[in-house]
Amino acid sequence: MENQVEEIKRRLDIVEFIGSFITLKKTGRNFKAVCPFHQEKTPSFVVSPDRQIWHCFGACQDGGDVIRFLMKWENISFYEALKELATRVGIKLKRLAGEDLAWKNKERLLGLNFLSCEFFEHILHKSPYGSRALSYLSDRQINEKIIKKFHLGYSPDSWDSLLRFLKKKKYELEEMLAAGLLVKSDHGHYYDRFRGRLIFPIFNPRGEVVGFSGRSLDQQDKSAKYINTPETSLYHKRETLFGINMAKDAIKKEGNVFLVEGEFDMISPYQHGIENFVAIKGSAVTHEQLMLLKRYTGRVTLALDMDPAGLEAMRRGIDEAEGLDFDLGVVVFDFGKDPDEAINKDLEKFKKTISRPTPIYDFLIDLAQKKYPGNDAFSKKMVAQEVAPLIGRIKNPIIQSHYIKKISSILDVSEGSVSLLIRRIGQKAKTKFFIKTKNEKTQSVDRELLIEKYLLSIIFQSENPHSIAKSIFNDLALDELILPSYQKIVNVLFDYEKLAKKFDLKEFVGKLSPALIAVFDEIYLFASGQVEFETENIKKLSLETKRLSLKRRITSLVNRSGENNEREETKELCRRLNEVEKTLSSL
Repeated sequence: MENQVEEIKRRLDIVEFIGSFITLKKTGRNFKAVCPFHQEKTPSFVVSPDRQIWHCFGACQDGGDVIRFLMKWENISFYEALKELATRVGIKLKRLAGEDLAWKNKERLLGLNFLSCEFFEHILHKSPYGSRALSYLSDRQINEKIIKKFHLGYSPDSWDSLLRFLKKKKYELEEMLAAGLLVKSDHGHYYDRFRGRLIFPIFNPRGEVVGFSGRSLDQQDKSAKYINTPETSLYHKRETLFGINMAKDAIKKEGNVFLVEGEFDMISPYQHGIENFVAIKGSAVTHEQLMLLKRYTGRVTLALDMDPAGLEAMRRGIDEAEGLDFDLGVVVFDFGKDPDEAINKDLEKFKKTISRPTPIYDFLIDLAQKKYPGNDAFSKKMVAQEVAPLIGRIKNPIIQSHYIKKISSILDVSEGSVSLLIRRIGQKAKTKFFIKTKNEKTQSVDRELLIEKYLLSIIFQSENPHSIAKSIFNDLALDELILPSYQKIVNVLFDYEKLAKKFDLKEFVGKLSPALIAVFDEIYLFASGQVEFETENIKKLSLETKRLSLKRRITSLVNRSGENNEREETKELCRRLNEVEKTLSSL
């Protein structure tokens, strides 16, 4: 297995592979990007073609190879990622007894969902029970090609038809329950969750069935119109977008995604060739859904229903989208209650409407004006109070300034008055919190480690590591580095220099122990991931490290009992510290 893993990694170029998911920009020997795994504006995600590794120096602090990237991107196990990459490069994996148990369980549940999807499809197309649902879909103007493309199905109005089918396929009741397909009564009896409903399978971006949504066809049914799979190990409502598997390529191509509320609101545009639509699951746009969309685009257009629930979902989504730096817009269909009705009523008008989205803050200001249309002081006050908290959350100062000016013009008041109201609302909204302040010693050690890591990174990123190392350690003693692992890596470099006239990265890494390789990989990419020292002179940084090391050693001696020899050592260290500080001040 180990040989197969190495062969898979050898056949995949990490820059090309990761570059197929996110935009990488070349910086020196490496490539950088905004990290796709957390919220940030300054790129901290670094990829090394030389080492075939990646590392995030921001909030994630994660890193690894192509396998680790795919695991994190798709939220899958090591064996799942390995299996997918092996297929990509044409290697047949050997199945081992020690394979990941979580992966096996997940595969089992995915298989269960896939079979259930096939069962529901069969009932819709091949049994008399499905005729009612097919008639309903025809009334909704959904054609047969789209019905099959989205794998729509029907659950018969029976307590245990799916249960009995899956039992024949050798699945256990507890597995069906874990997948959310069954309900367990208070008396311990199991029965089908979906009964007498049109079924929408819910796929993840990889095209795997993770859950289902069932719509009632009975207008007299007093139960919920929609029933969804509950939270399971596969299905998490906050992370799910209906249709993402079908829409992701179009979203990337168009550079925009339309967010809608219902399954039909996504399916109907798709049927008409407008494929960059996805539907939220739940009652609000969530951070997790937006993080998923951030992989494909930086622009989101909300096409939610304009009822109270839709407006509330929109308001909740604004903060999240603003925090992720999305370009956010809104489209409103005044000729239909939702996108599905609008597109079926007037396709050309629908296309024109979605081509001209309104920027989100213009939309909200307009909404507030319609709510309080008067020109009196009270109406102006209410409009300002509606929009000021939202404008106050805008992080970009230019955009915020634009809307402050717009509100002041609309209300015919000074910009200062609007700015003052925003500040007051912001102050009231602040939650009290306490920050544990680091002491000076901890701050000093943190800075010292950062500088040391940066200096070592500069050594190994340079064209001539031996030469740069000599210049740095001409001023800095090896034992003045804080971490023993850093000292060992530099020692290996010095020993390697005696054996090889020219530095070879692969050969050098081969001389490190496995534990040191992990440390080295983070060091190696660090200079590309951090920018705070890039304008500083290397000699100055070397001397700064020496100064901090001397101060640390002096503090340690002073805190001890103070024998005569320790006092003499302290004096000598103070003398050397004074010299270093004089040299630093002259640079």
